[in-house]
Amino acid sequence: MFNSFGNILRFTSFGESHGKGIGGVIDGFPAGIEIDLDFIQNELNRRRPGQSAITTQRKEADQVEFLSGIFEGKSTGVPIGFIVWNKDQHSNDYDNMKELYRPSHADYTYKMKYGIRDHRGGGRSSARETIARVVVGALAKLALQQLGITVTAFTSQVGSIRLEESYTAYDLNMIETNAVRCPDRQKAEEMEDFISKIKAEGDTVGGVISCVIKGCPVGLGQPVFGKLHAALGNAMLSINAVKGFEYGEGFKGVEAKGSQQNDVFYNNNGNIEMHTNHSGGIQGGISNGQDIYFRVAFKPVATVLLEQHTVNSEGEDTTLKARGRHDPCVLPRAVPIVESMAAITILDYYLISKTTKI
Repeated sequence: MFNSFGNILRFTSFGESHGKGIGGVIDGFPAGIEIDLDFIQNELNRRRPGQSAITTQRKEADQVEFLSGIFEGKSTGVPIGFIVWNKDQHSNDYDNMKELYRPSHADYTYKMKYGIRDHRGGGRSSARETIARVVVGALAKLALQQLGITVTAFTSQVGSIRLEESYTAYDLNMIETNAVRCPDRQKAEEMEDFISKIKAEGDTVGGVISCVIKGCPVGLGQPVFGKLHAALGNAMLSINAVKGFEYGEGFKGVEAKGSQQNDVFYNNNGNIEMHTNHSGGIQGGISNGQDIYFRVAFKPVATVLLEQHTVNSEGEDTTLKARGRHDPCVLPRAVPIVESMAAITILDYYLISKTTKI
């Protein structure tokens, strides 16, 4: 139950970081969608490790293998099964952590909840689980393309280095031109230099990913417990290392008066439109046809290559110095994960809108 996500479009993921592989089963995916395997693989390539000097150097091809639900290049409407085999596990890197609780990791909570844990890379708590989300998200994007809906995310802050303008001020085609996935070239260079510096120190840093959804029709979402922004928040907060979510003007909006914050309507040649979009494309929990935009805060990666105080499984004080290959900053690889969870949510709520009005 708690390894599944979605309502009508529902997927269940399985697998661990150092197990045989990561996979999933998708139910409710529409039939007749053209499946571009190259597009799906490219989405996985954007998430995979080892893609630049500022990401973990684990070498994984992350090649997806579909097991069912696709025939002659199209979805058939039956469950889509898939798997990505793990190829480059260095499980011995975690031997010194077997009986220790890594600070700010899931080691302690997993052991207390289940009485057992997989210490190799964190097992199920590892961000490697997000491979499954990116596969499903790529499929969701292919379906949304037919509806004219696009989902684009980018790194907007690393540490204290941030973009100062709204997403509308930047050329989002620039996102994939740099390793940090930021649409501002100068800021991207500053962010990359800073991440490299933090990596050399054996430390980590967090930041913010912004996302914009264009072409979303009016009417997605339910008015009470099925609000669209709540669903997006749930999706984002399920991603490893996410600590915050805000949409529209978010916390910044509290500084404005209601008269300044309201999105005023006007008639544009018979079409009802709004002069501004402070609401972030959602009002009353329902999409209003404008761009949906939100921000997701990621904490610094918990695994640092510095000696830290901790305790072992017996509660005894000790120290830990992690080994292995780890991201100094998760944001560059998390961009496609944010896009994927947003695409899955939007497609799910689109399918809901076709079956119910309340």
